[in-house]
Amino acid sequence: MQARKHSNAQLNPIPLALIALLGSTSVWAQTAPASNAESAYVLETVIVKSQRRDEKLQDVPVAVKAFTAKQIEDSGIKSTQDFVNMTPNMSFDQSYTYSNSYLVIRGVSQLNNGDSPVAVVVDGVPQNDQKQLKMNLFDIQSIEVLKGPQGALYGRNAIGGALVIESKKPKNQLEGFVKADFSSGSTREMGAGVSGALVPDKVMFRLVGQTKSSDGITNNVFLNKGADYIDHDNSVRARITVAASDSVNLDFRASSQDYRGGATSDSILRDGNPNKIVAPDMNLMGVTWGYTNDFSFKAEVDTRLGLLTAISGYTDLSEKYRGDLDFTNSKNALGGILGPVDYLFPGSPGQFGQGQDRHVKSFSQEIRLTSPSKQRLRWIGGLFHLNSQRDMANRAFIDFTSSLAGYDNLAVLLGPPSHDQHKGRASAVFGQVDYDINPQTTFSGALRYDTDRRSMTDLNSGSSVAKTFSAAQPKFTLTTHLDPSNMVYGTFATGFRSGLFNATTSNSPMVKAETLQNFEVGYKSSFLDKRLILNMAVFNSKSKDFQFFYVKNFQQIIANIDKVDIKGLDIDFRFAPARGLEFDGGLGLTDSIIKANAAQPATVGKHTPKNSPWKVALGAQYTTPIGNGLMGFGRFDMEQRSQKYWHPDNIAVSDGFSLYNLRVGIRQEKDKWSVNLYGRNLGDKKYYSDVNAVTYAGWPGQVGAIGHLTQGRTVGVDATFKF
Repeated sequence: MQARKHSNAQLNPIPLALIALLGSTSVWAQTAPASNAESAYVLETVIVKSQRRDEKLQDVPVAVKAFTAKQIEDSGIKSTQDFVNMTPNMSFDQSYTYSNSYLVIRGVSQLNNGDSPVAVVVDGVPQNDQKQLKMNLFDIQSIEVLKGPQGALYGRNAIGGALVIESKKPKNQLEGFVKADFSSGSTREMGAGVSGALVPDKVMFRLVGQTKSSDGITNNVFLNKGADYIDHDNSVRARITVAASDSVNLDFRASSQDYRGGATSDSILRDGNPNKIVAPDMNLMGVTWGYTNDFSFKAEVDTRLGLLTAISGYTDLSEKYRGDLDFTNSKNALGGILGPVDYLFPGSPGQFGQGQDRHVKSFSQEIRLTSPSKQRLRWIGGLFHLNSQRDMANRAFIDFTSSLAGYDNLAVLLGPPSHDQHKGRASAVFGQVDYDINPQTTFSGALRYDTDRRSMTDLNSGSSVAKTFSAAQPKFTLTTHLDPSNMVYGTFATGFRSGLFNATTSNSPMVKAETLQNFEVGYKSSFLDKRLILNMAVFNSKSKDFQFFYVKNFQQIIANIDKVDIKGLDIDFRFAPARGLEFDGGLGLTDSIIKANAAQPATVGKHTPKNSPWKVALGAQYTTPIGNGLMGFGRFDMEQRSQKYWHPDNIAVSDGFSLYNLRVGIRQEKDKWSVNLYGRNLGDKKYYSDVNAVTYAGWPGQVGAIGHLTQGRTVGVDATFKF
């Protein structure tokens, strides 16, 4: 198998054309006069919480992709996948189990059963487990994607950025909604919510829920059933806010999700080519089932010094899966990843299964004091603590009965089962100071010190290992407003991802902590009386002990690459050229190259795993009155991705492709109801969201790689009624 050669400098004409377009637009925007009528088409002012206080998006010296409640509704954003697809320099791939996902931001990637490359914060509470990253997004007020290390304020998982999500808050007046959504694969989603006051102006509540089911869209051709079926996915969220006094506000939040869906539906790629589409054809229909229960409490006390905030969060999460291990069926003479019938285990049917029981509990506590915003010297200081425990049991079995029951039959297990317990105790102290040198220039300095003690115990043997990982994460930023509409900033920031331990059966149990230093220069601007917003950032990062994930001899392994250099560009824009017409989009370039790797010297000079060198996202929407108090609406989105490198050897490479989405509908002028027709992946592009090649996996069978096939074209209709 020969490695495919790709030039690091090679660029597609489309992103180059976009750069030229944006460059010419910005020059024209500075010189073209705007009439009084044109000035009425200004874009909405977006308020973000990126720096732990409310600020205008255009004033924040961070590369932020923000989605308001209106943008979320207009774009039809319903999941993590939806908004990540619209965010340059970011990808989100789902595979293997129902709640499993891999997120990559600016070249820094997700780890299976490890720490995320971004800090995920929902309503102020950190989501500390990988399985919480895939979310059904309903009743959401805002989404913010912060790019670049944000460890100073958001902690050890913010090495690549932070994801801040706010759900809609309770209101004093009684209101509610009902929503129905029907799409391909007999997919059905129903949602409803109600909000109001239990005690007017004092105690308010919001209760929302959603249920989802589907026969599946990706067909298992051997069983002729949808491999990505959803038996059920039910969620409910309750929130109560209490204005205890003029200076004290309390916020109680509880949510629960219960689901059952598909698992382990990978396809076998005999020649290892991830651009050849093969449908899954295994004899065991995989299943994932689990739940996530979250509880949080936030108290805000307005003091003379500033706003004192205390946030407590508790998570109880369980995921279990059973599924095929050979990824084929008994009628296939070549067999699966273990080879043909009787190859390794004489007398067996050549069919194998697998499963895992995973249970996580965590409790976090944060206390911070934030100074008032309207003063020359502003500051934030706080403390953070996290306790977590993850129990994980893995088994593989010989499949004699074409059922998943072998997981519980000790007589047919492949080798001894593993059962590990991972514990973590993390603490941090953090702070940030902003000082206005003059009305145009601000200097910011921030520092966080993290200490993370990790331990792993083999519950079968009783043996254990433990280690403490710690790091300081400084950040310095200088911001200058050239005028009220143009701002430039320069940042030096560091990121830290804690070390950890692989399973006890791994040959390399300990994983080193990853650190990253990022230099960034950004420019934020608005033109044409705020009808054109253009934001850009150039970054240069150096990673030490870069963490990545792969599968080897049926073991899930996290390993380190000694040194990685990451360079890139972020561009985001929004443009309202005429009443009701709006364009938005961006370009992301990420050149993530291995500079040193003692474990595999041949990978030096190659792209890091799961890296995509560039991505373009473009959207256009138009809203217009159509009479009788009705509004017509249409939105078109295009996403173009570059090639993707799955492993450090860069042998398995997926070609680039484009995705197209369309959404059209009508709505009541005052937004009381709406009906929309939509299509996703209209070109019916087939591709793999995850690929594991034999060069790393080492399977004995005649298999070049396995790949998780994504859903093809989906079409649907949704309707919402608000009261």
